[in-house]
Amino acid sequence: MADVYLSPSTQEFNQYVTGGTEEYYTNLIADAMVPFLRASDIDFERNNPGGSVLDSIRDSNDEDPDFHLAIHSNAAPENLAGLIQGPNVYYYRDSSRSRAAAEIFANNLRLIYPQPDLVKAIPTVDLVELRRTAAPAVLVEVAYHDNVDDANWITSNIERIGENLALSVADVLGVPFVEP
Repeated sequence: MADVYLSPSTQEFNQYVTGGTEEYYTNLIADAMVPFLRASDIDFERNNPGGSVLDSIRDSNDEDPDFHLAIHSNAAPENLAGLIQGPNVYYYRDSSRSRAAAEIFANNLRLIYPQPDLVKAIPTVDLVELRRTAAPAVLVEVAYHDNVDDANWITSNIERIGENLALSVADVLGVPFVEP
């Protein structure tokens, strides 16, 4: 059976401009994914919201999943706070499997994000959750929580985002996507 490790943000200190936290909303998105993963016969493990990113990496590596999905929301640098929009899908630059997965996630997010041209797949070597996980991984920044329009889009589309991410997981793992 195909399996995925879900790693929603553990950053309870990142506040949404509209209220709530990154940890809260990304965990709601992960919750929304669960019925779709189960219906699609995809096994999953999930990080501890009270843990750290290093705990999530260690747990993922111990579980040895087929794929690792980190779910976050973004914030612009202070001088651009509130001005940047759009989902970013980060992948480890030196992994062709992570790059292929990032393209799948970005293409699927373009189907639901109001401004599809703002959705990007971005290579990096800086994000520890991509660099140190054994499984191919992507880190999805679903949109910017310091931008009012993006924050409202996230909070109003939890179920839709969860379904979209579950569809992407199924695509990456090569299993049929089934609605519950």
